[in-house]
Formats: sequence, C-alpha cells, structure tokens
Amino acid sequence: MDLGIKGHVAVVTGAGRGLGAEIAAALGEEGCKVIAWDRDDSAQAVAEAVSQRGGEAEAVVADVTDPNAVRDVVQGVLSRHGSIEILANIAGFSRDAPLAEMTDQQWREVLDVNLTAPFYVCRAVVPAMQKKRYGRIVNMSSRARDGDNFKSNYSAAKAGVVGFTMALAIELGKSGITVNALAPGFCETDRTRGLPYYKDLRARALEETPTDRLGTPRDIADGLLYLVGARSGYITGEVLEIAGGRWR
Repeated sequence: MDLGIKGHVAVVTGAGRGLGAEIAAALGEEGCKVIAWDRDDSAQAVAEAVSQRGGEAEAVVADVTDPNAVRDVVQGVLSRHGSIEILANIAGFSRDAPLAEMTDQQWREVLDVNLTAPFYVCRAVVPAMQKKRYGRIVNMSSRARDGDNFKSNYSAAKAGVVGFTMALAIELGKSGITVNALAPGFCETDRTRGLPYYKDLRARALEETPTDRLGTPRDIADGLLYLVGARSGYITGEVLEIAGGRWR
C-alpha cells in the first residue's frame, strides 16, 4: 500500500545504529528524504546505505541533548529542504543499576537522552509543521515504561515520553500534526546485547513472550511506518506496543 509519504523529509534521531538505523532505512525505502541524525559519524554510514539502495539521505552529527545544536540542525534541514513532515525521536540508551547503586550521572544521562532530547527536537521542529499544517511525530517509549528490574531511570524516562506524547497530541491536533509513541519489547540489537544483564533479560523475554520469539528492528520500523502514513491522520496520542503480546 502506498503510504503517501514519498518525498517527505523525515528526520530520525539515533539513526546511526539499532532501531534508528532500521527506521531510517525503512523510510528511505518508502521514498522519504531521510535525515540520519546521530552524535557520531555512524549516521554517515546509514545515510550512505540508504543512498546505495536508491533512496535519498543525508547525515547530520549533533548531540540531541544540546538545545543549541538541536536548533542549528533543524534550521539547517529547513533551509536545505524547506519542510519537515516526519520526525522520529529514536535516540536513547539505558544505564541500568539497582536504585541504591545508581549514580546521579546515570540518572541524569538517561533522562536527558530519552526524555529531554525529544522535547528539544520537537520544540525546534513543530513550528515548521504548524506552518504547513501537517506533520507526523513518533516518539520512542518502551514496554519498560510500566517498570522493569534495575531500570528506575529508564522506566521513568519512557513513562515521561508517553505523557509528553499525549500532551503534544492534544496541543497539536488542530494543526494537522499527529503525535504517537512506540513501545517496543525486548529487541535484539547491538545495544541490548551490550547490557550487563543481557542473558537474563533475553531468557526472561523469551519465556514471557507469547509469539515465542524476540522482536527485530524491522518489527519496530514497520510499526513506525504505519503511524507516519498520510492516511494515519486520525491516529494520535496513542502508544503502539510492539512486544509480541508480552505484558509484564
């Protein structure tokens, strides 16, 4: 089915690896002009891969937790392309630890990247969407928004993303802008494989997932494509859980 997004400018944060890279590739396959954004040059390799497959992409390198850098990136994209129709706030990471051992830095970094950064990027992008009276914003939450072991910082951030998403959906609905969130379950990515409790997390996820398999980055990308389609204008303020039926 034609999603009606060919030619749309799609900004993807955290696009250098994992879910972000897969989402950037999926949007490129749909004919979007992909802005692959990450904090290092990994974004360049993703943009080149999209281009090699016949898509159109460019890389930007900036820290999403720096409001001035965010503003400069968005202004640059708008000056080059004239609009931003799709924003996917995918940048995120975790720093798991038992509460009594969690450092101030672990708390702040996880909140900054997972919750404050989407605020910065949305704040910079939304005025252009409002001017066009069209936009699709997807923020990255998680099944862990309902709590998970050793993830008090990450769960707090991802629950905050849901509240932020719902508030924006109400605020921006009359401007033709939809705002939704994805809530993945456990997915096999380089980031999850590097977690200190990876083996235990993987085993528990498999045991508790009715579909009897773990999620893949493409599963998440397909969910995002559904939410950013031109025909999805009546879907806003929703959290699409992609977790294979896992509920705890």
